[in-house]
Amino acid sequence: MIRVWFNHWFSTSYRLIELMKENREEQVQIIGTNKQYHSVIRNVCDEWYEEPATEGDAYVEDCLRFCLEHRIGVFVPRKGMLEISRNINRFREIGVRVMAEEYSRLELLADKARTYELFRGQTELYIPEYHIVNTAEEFEQAYFKLNSNYSQICAKFVLDEGGMSFRKFSDKEDPLHMLKIYAGSTVPIQLYLKWLRDAEPFDDLTVMPYLSGQEISVDCLNTDSGLIAIPRYKGNARHEEILYDDRILDMVEYIMKMTGLQFPCNIQFKLEGDKPYLLEINTRMSGGLQMSCLAAGVNIPNIALNKLLGRNIPWNIKRENRFVSYIEMPQLII
Repeated sequence: MIRVWFNHWFSTSYRLIELMKENREEQVQIIGTNKQYHSVIRNVCDEWYEEPATEGDAYVEDCLRFCLEHRIGVFVPRKGMLEISRNINRFREIGVRVMAEEYSRLELLADKARTYELFRGQTELYIPEYHIVNTAEEFEQAYFKLNSNYSQICAKFVLDEGGMSFRKFSDKEDPLHMLKIYAGSTVPIQLYLKWLRDAEPFDDLTVMPYLSGQEISVDCLNTDSGLIAIPRYKGNARHEEILYDDRILDMVEYIMKMTGLQFPCNIQFKLEGDKPYLLEINTRMSGGLQMSCLAAGVNIPNIALNKLLGRNIPWNIKRENRFVSYIEMPQLII
């Protein structure tokens, strides 16, 4: 029996945990913790505890203590992944295998600017034009420079997860429209500038053209048998299309070779015209991974778990272009 700890994951990890537990070699027990104690994830966990409230180095100490107290064999972190990776040898010393990349890889890819610099000038990829700014004046200069060549501009903090800080800009402010209709991620440029002036100095902010085309999210895992790569083309509705475009797959293979990523990850592209531009590389299982697994007939969470344990699980992708979606199923929290 192997005891696996998931710390503070998003709710869609419910299905990822189910997939990981579909294990032929030995029983998998899932120990879950979450800031939301009544998260639905607890229904699929064998043991459930409150997430430690600490951050940074103190959180790493709490994680080490939790692993010892609860006899953890495998740790699948989401919260604090960078700090945990920096201390990965301490977990190994107490017999815990961590499903996280080496710190140098994580640190580089967590920084969107350094990621773009890694691939700048490579003919195999399209990288969007971008500027990194730290003051409102620098932002304004970057905005007007880009605005002279592109129809819409957007920004996001370099260190960001899930696009929480993503904003795109409009030239005109319409207060009545903003009061009556959900504004979404669009912000009047003068209002955003005011916020930046009030907040400066602020963390690195990426300013770039807004790419208006379809988003492509590719779920990946390197294995001894080759690269698993499943491209999901996202639409405006809940359905997504699995489409094995050789051009996208070639770019993904190039990125995976350049980065050396060994665990489940997600590479995102955005189309502008017919060009797929690299958006970001997420070094964790994505929220939509279960849709990729269903459409392709491959169990990435379980293959990754066994890889971490030194086992090579055979797999075969159903390479068929398919549509996949999801429905909401109400559950009582146990």
